[in-house]
Amino acid sequence: MDWLGPEEWQAVALSLRVSFWATLASLPFGIFIAYALARWRFPGHALVNGLVHLPLILPPVVTGYLLLLTFGTRGPIGAALQEIGIVVAFRWTGAALAAAIMAFPLMVRAIRLSIEAVDPKLEQAAATLGASRLWVFATVTFPMILPGIIAGAILAFAKAMGEFGATITFVSNIPGQTRTVPSAIYAFLQVPGGESAALRLVLISVGVAMAALLLSEYVARRIAKRVSGS
Repeated sequence: MDWLGPEEWQAVALSLRVSFWATLASLPFGIFIAYALARWRFPGHALVNGLVHLPLILPPVVTGYLLLLTFGTRGPIGAALQEIGIVVAFRWTGAALAAAIMAFPLMVRAIRLSIEAVDPKLEQAAATLGASRLWVFATVTFPMILPGIIAGAILAFAKAMGEFGATITFVSNIPGQTRTVPSAIYAFLQVPGGESAALRLVLISVGVAMAALLLSEYVARRIAKRVSGS
């Protein structure tokens, strides 16, 4: 890929880094929230479900601004983190946080659908044999929903790679620090002669998105075959 310049490579590498950590850090929370929404009934169930999917409805800039108010150096959480030497605003870690929040609904939805496809009677049968809830999940539920977890992680990674609005609002567009592929495309389009570099990054974005969709579709078909028993 010698046709990519140093600045373009930098944006691609940063996007991969941000997307990887955004997906990895949010995956345990995604599994827990998906399981809670699929299996538990508790006061505020609808509220939690709404909050999880809120980033899909809100304009990304609004989400980014809320992150800035909360995790900025003057925000309630950001100020507390700054006291122990952790700063996420205008850092690549902040870009990962923004990408994780924007991708979280897609991850949770994919995992929740896979959990709901598992017959609860299988879990109940294991519980009647004396297994704890955690052991039932680890030995019965988790192996059956693993394709859904993988599909959710793939979709979240692809979404994180394409995140722009919340990221640029929360962490700005700093070369080498927070300039991901979408931010780099925007920056290249603002300068004369930057169209070719922007087009190359667009092609990479389209390729990653299509690969993620095809892979998640393949995994979804595997889930359907497993559930049907074929």
